[in-house]
Amino acid sequence: MASETFIRLYRSYLQIERGMSPNTVASYSHDVEGLLDACGLLPGDITAADIETYLSSIAADGLSARSQARLLSALRSFFDWCVQEGDIKENPCDHIDPPKTGRYLPAVLSVAEVEAILESVDLKAPSGQRDRAILEVLYGCGLRVSEASGLRVSHLFLDKGFIDVIGKGDKQRIVPIGEVAADAVRNYLGTRPVPAGRAYEDFLFLNRFGKPLSRVSIFNLVKRQAMVAGIHKEISPHTFRHSFATHLIENGADLRIVQEMLGHESILTTEIYTHIDTSTWQADILDHHPRK
Repeated sequence: MASETFIRLYRSYLQIERGMSPNTVASYSHDVEGLLDACGLLPGDITAADIETYLSSIAADGLSARSQARLLSALRSFFDWCVQEGDIKENPCDHIDPPKTGRYLPAVLSVAEVEAILESVDLKAPSGQRDRAILEVLYGCGLRVSEASGLRVSHLFLDKGFIDVIGKGDKQRIVPIGEVAADAVRNYLGTRPVPAGRAYEDFLFLNRFGKPLSRVSIFNLVKRQAMVAGIHKEISPHTFRHSFATHLIENGADLRIVQEMLGHESILTTEIYTHIDTSTWQADILDHHPRK
């Protein structure tokens, strides 16, 4: 079986059996293709030494330890599938230790910085109400950018205080929405462009042509408004999600509730925000310590 056939079947496995998102499928497939192309071998002929050599070569090109660990995870998934299909007897990645990455603490915005970005939107501009609603939903509901761009009008239950969100792997969850964010969405609905076709009628956030707003457009929106607000941190739509979770934890929210709102499968993923909170008060103590 040729390498291309392995990749095609593996993609189908990720999509159908694992229920992974298109982005994750594309990312995993790309990682595996990179290894197979570099080695010039079929999966059954690749050894742990081949994989270590490949990882060393891309590390030399500047790939971070965290990215290497993510790549190794994708390769491990592929070879696990090969074992499952009976194409190989054992996973060569089982003999490789992942690089040490340390604890990743994502960048967060202060409440004042979030408010500055939200208030920087010109509501009189043609897209002002839409842009404000997007930012309010990103922060107020802690959505991923893909969840925000894919939000549907039929999934809004503003009077009842929640929205229906389709997350990773097409998993559905109920997310509370506060009055401030709900009002921003209501204001936008009054100015929402006419959908360009029946296929777009249910998408909430539309561009000026009446088509669904892309993730890239939302990314650019966040970058632009941060600059307008004078915020010079390196931020993205995900920064609003990180900030949302951190501020909830700082204000005493239960970790399990935050996990449910974010749509994390494991609470270990959510626990990162307790470390962010800890780092905040540690810095505050050290800044005011008499022996600093």
